Amino acid sequence: MLSARQELLLRKVVDGYAESGQPVGSKSLASAADVDYGPSTIRNELAMLEEHGLLAHPHTSAGRVPTEAGYRYFVDHLVDRETRPAVELTLVRRELDDAMRQTTETLSQLTNLLAIVTAPPIETTTIRHVEVLLLQPQVLMVVVITSTGGVSKRVITSESPVDPGLADWAASYLNERLVGRGLGARTLRSRLADPELGRSERTFVDQVAPAFTELEDTAQDTLYVDGAHRLLAEGRLDDLAQLNELMQVLERRALLLRVLRQTIGTREVFVRIGHENELPALHGLSLVAANYGLPQRNLGTVSVVGPTSLDYAVAIGTVRSAAGQLSRFIEDVYSA
Repeated sequence: MLSARQELLLRKVVDGYAESGQPVGSKSLASAADVDYGPSTIRNELAMLEEHGLLAHPHTSAGRVPTEAGYRYFVDHLVDRETRPAVELTLVRRELDDAMRQTTETLSQLTNLLAIVTAPPIETTTIRHVEVLLLQPQVLMVVVITSTGGVSKRVITSESPVDPGLADWAASYLNERLVGRGLGARTLRSRLADPELGRSERTFVDQVAPAFTELEDTAQDTLYVDGAHRLLAEGRLDDLAQLNELMQVLERRALLLRVLRQTIGTREVFVRIGHENELPALHGLSLVAANYGLPQRNLGTVSVVGPTSLDYAVAIGTVRSAAGQLSRFIEDVYSA
């Protein structure tokens, strides 16, 4: 552990570098109102922090900048984890897709960073309501409304005209058998079958079954991203090769999904700094993330990505607050 004096100076260097993007010198630190040490004392302490690997000295006459290890110490010991910037998401009974998009946009705007939010896995969704609509004598539409507000529509063409009474019966039967069942449940097909059904009813159910049994197969886990342009602003990413790698990762979203899901079991905010990140494209960046979901299960991740010199206190507080609000929204949606 560092001394109180060293921790104060490390905090000042991290904050100063985040604000100006320039190395922080001893004269600048000595002029701070809450620093009552002389320049020579400050230089000695900075040299000690450099020996610990927490600061770097780009040039002989320049000031110091934080290293990845310095940022890690700052996050682990100096960031006030109870900092909670105000995040107002106004997630009031709307479809989950809208809630995910609003969360991502708000995070990016508040932090001025790249925001990434993963949606709950499709298998956690249940069927809330089913409609069977006869569009034409031989064409019908099956509408499936899920517990998250999602709507799936499937048009089915029959070789012969459909009995309107049979379509009405099917709507009642399907709601009775399937409402409350998860899309990922292996029992969906067995729930559709009933040995007591007549031939015409059984044939009709077999005809509309793909609207339910193939719903999970056609659904994709969704990743919401906003604010990529913010990393390009003000020269925050100077390495063109790294920028190109990051853009490729954003296009191949499965990679990001895999990385974020590796930490799905974590309840606390987690921070990955520079080379702590698994993906090479993130080696010059920091990831700050928190999981959201139900009390008994995490369902997704709220995160921001930015330069290693980002404001960690703001990022941690904002991500935690957004995850908490999204969790409350999810509980309301899933319990409806």
